[in-house]
Amino acid sequence: MKEFHFTVTEELDGERIDKCLNMLIDSLSRSYIQKLLASEAITVNAQTVKPSFRVSVDDKIKLVLPPSITPDIQPEKIPLSILYEDRDVIVIDKPKGMVVHPAPGHYEGTLVNALMYHCGNELSGINGVLRPGIVHRIDRDTTGSIIACKNDYAHNEIARQLKDHTIVRKYQAIIHGILKKEEGTVHTLIGRHPIDRKKMAVIDKGGKDAVTHYRVLQYFQNATYIECILETGRTHQIRVHMAHLGHPLLGDLVYGAKGNPYNLTGQTLHAGILGFKHPVTGKYIETSAPLPEYFVNLLKRLSEK
Repeated sequence: MKEFHFTVTEELDGERIDKCLNMLIDSLSRSYIQKLLASEAITVNAQTVKPSFRVSVDDKIKLVLPPSITPDIQPEKIPLSILYEDRDVIVIDKPKGMVVHPAPGHYEGTLVNALMYHCGNELSGINGVLRPGIVHRIDRDTTGSIIACKNDYAHNEIARQLKDHTIVRKYQAIIHGILKKEEGTVHTLIGRHPIDRKKMAVIDKGGKDAVTHYRVLQYFQNATYIECILETGRTHQIRVHMAHLGHPLLGDLVYGAKGNPYNLTGQTLHAGILGFKHPVTGKYIETSAPLPEYFVNLLKRLSEK
């Protein structure tokens, strides 16, 4: 079991205990914290409390996490659209709705399940049993190119390229409204949203450097088709940056408007181009994932308006 000990500071004074701990440990959801409170795994000043309890300055919080149980992840015969493959790496065109790796609530039907069936034991183990082969992620409803590695050497090399920002990642997106500039760069800090910890946000301090380059591909009546090139790869980066500009992605119910006039399932975002140096040969390899059918149909609908 793992224990956490905190002393409440002035900025947390008066917060509910569940929200307070969610802010201190953003990997724990408030619902899970509430379950821990119900099981008396959390105490304040050595006393059990309810989720509605509000903390005060200098309160002593103790949280005891129960031992985690790693689920048995099974290979699944799920069709894969393979853009490139050799003995070291594989690039997949991920469909909309597919989660990249297992997580609570998603232990089946993920890209990892499919890769385990396709590649057998030939996947890197650096990221553990839940993420074999996975070096980077794209969101569940984002389509397109994602690379996985078949051995630890390849994994380390691709991870280094990601860290050095030398991997080419070009996305296509459709955003609300008309961009005034035909091209530009968004350079901000991105971190956890100060209130909704499941979201990311542009923040003034404490976040990670995030750079997105964009250019307009086509204007529509009240939407713009754009290409985004990632210089960095922060969680939800393009979605957050476009919303920051006042032009959230169509279909993005997290960072955009709640209305969905086109009956979309998630954001209109596609990882089209992925370019990298092969981890063994050093040869530059570039793959291109074609726009999914829903995306092509939406562009056609917008052009007819």
